[in-house]
Amino acid sequence: MTTFEIHDAAEARRFLTQGLWLQRVAAPGAATVGPALQWALEVVSTGEPMPPIGVIADMGHLLLGGEHHASTSPAGHGAREVPGWPAGLARRYEDLVLGKLDADGTIARASDALSRYRGRDRGRGLAFVLEQIRRRAGLGGVLLNPAALKAALDVPPDELLANGWDSLARDGLMPALPALYENWVAAVREMHDALGPEDVFELEHGTALAVFSQRVGLRQILQAAAEFEAGVPSARPRVHSRRHDVTTRILDEDTYPVGGFSSISTRGSIESLLHSQLAYMEPGERPDLFDIKFVRDELLYYSRDENQFFRRRRTFVLALHPDLALARVKDVELPRQRVVLALGLLVALVRRLTEWLSDEAIVFEFLFIRQGDAEPMAAERALVQMVLREAIANGTVLTDSVAADSVAPRCLARARRSLCQALTVATVDRRIVAEGVPAASLRLDRPRPAFHPGVESAAVPESESDDALSTWQATLERLLELWL
Repeated sequence: MTTFEIHDAAEARRFLTQGLWLQRVAAPGAATVGPALQWALEVVSTGEPMPPIGVIADMGHLLLGGEHHASTSPAGHGAREVPGWPAGLARRYEDLVLGKLDADGTIARASDALSRYRGRDRGRGLAFVLEQIRRRAGLGGVLLNPAALKAALDVPPDELLANGWDSLARDGLMPALPALYENWVAAVREMHDALGPEDVFELEHGTALAVFSQRVGLRQILQAAAEFEAGVPSARPRVHSRRHDVTTRILDEDTYPVGGFSSISTRGSIESLLHSQLAYMEPGERPDLFDIKFVRDELLYYSRDENQFFRRRRTFVLALHPDLALARVKDVELPRQRVVLALGLLVALVRRLTEWLSDEAIVFEFLFIRQGDAEPMAAERALVQMVLREAIANGTVLTDSVAADSVAPRCLARARRSLCQALTVATVDRRIVAEGVPAASLRLDRPRPAFHPGVESAAVPESESDDALSTWQATLERLLELWL
C-alpha cells in the first residue's frame, strides 16, 4: 500500500489538473471536469486516501452510467497522448483495471443499486464503492486537503484542463500518478471480486450511507453468516429419521383447488372427468366400456396445479432474551463479539433452511424478549430487520418484541396449525416449556456456545480441542441436523 501526502496547495492543484487528463472511459472535456471533482470531494470527505482523480472519473462513468455528459466513450477512445505517460501503462490500465471491473458481476450489481440513489447520495455511494475496492485490494492513494478540491470547483473547467496540459508540457508528469496507476493495475489484476457480498448488500439495501456503528454491526453479521454458510454443505443432507413429520391440518378452504387445469391424468374426481369419456357409455346391459375403463383406471381427468395449502407448515421460533446484552463482548479467541456471531449463526440458519425446505411453508419468528417496558435488544432487532429485509417482506421471517411469559403460549398457538420448533438464545440456561413443541437452547456465557437439543436429549458436549470459532460452526450444523 503506497500512500502519498500532498500538503502544498499548488502541488495539490497540479495533481488534480494533471489527473483529469488521465481518465479513459470518457474523453477529457469541460463536461467531465465538474462531476469528477464532485466525486473526488465525496471520497476525500471520508478521510481516507484518494485514488487518482482519473480513476475516480472512470469509476464514476462505469457505475453511474455517464449521466453527467452527453456520451460515454469506450475506454481510451478520444483520449489524448499524455506527455510523460509510461509506454503501455494506459493499455494495461484499460485492459486489466477498467476491462476487468466492467465485466465484474459485483460492479454490475453495484451500478444497478446506485441507479436508485438520488442527488448527492449517488456520489456518496460511489465513494463507498471506491473505498471498499481500495481496502479489499490493499491499495493506497493520496491524502490532500478537501479545500483544494473546493477551490478547483470554483475555476472554469476549460481553464483547469488548460492548466493541467500546460503543467504536463512544462513540468512533466508527477511521479505519484504513474506509481498509483501501476498499483491499481497490479492489485486489481490479482483481485477476485471487486466487492464482497456485504458491500453489495449494503448498496442494494441503502445502508451504505447509514450511521457508521450500524454499518459495522451489519457488515460483521453478514460476514459471520457467510463464513458459517461456507462451512455447511450446499446440498441438503439425507435425513434418516422423519419422526417429526406431521400431517398439515386441512381447513375447509383448503379443500378447494386454487390452481387451474394444467394436464390430463388417469386420476381425479368425477367433476374433472373429460366430457369425451362419456362416449364410452352404452345403452343396455352393464358393464359397458365406460365401466371397464373406470375399473382399470383408464378414464381421463383434468389435473390441476398443486395446491400450496397442502404443503407442510413449519414454524421456527427463535427467542432472544435481554441478557444477551451481556454477550456484546469481544473475546480474544473470537474474531467478533459473541452477540454478532450469534446473529450471524441465526441468519445462516434461516438462509440454509429456507433453501433446503423450499417445498414447505416455513416461517421464522424472531422474538426479542422485553425487560419490563424496555427493549435491551432493540439494536440487534434493527440489524436483523435489515439483514433479513427481503424475507420479512415476503412473510418468511417475522420479528416482534414480546414479554417473556408470552413465548410459550405463542409456540402452542403455532403448534396447533403447524410443526413448531423453538430455540432459546441467552447467557443462562432458559427453556421454553410448551407441550408438543421441541425446544432447544443456546447458552452464550463463554466464548464457546453451549447447545442443548431439548429436554429428551443430553446436552451436546463441548470439544476443547477445536478452536472457539469451529465450535460455533459445529453448533450450526447440529442445529440444522436437529431441525431437518
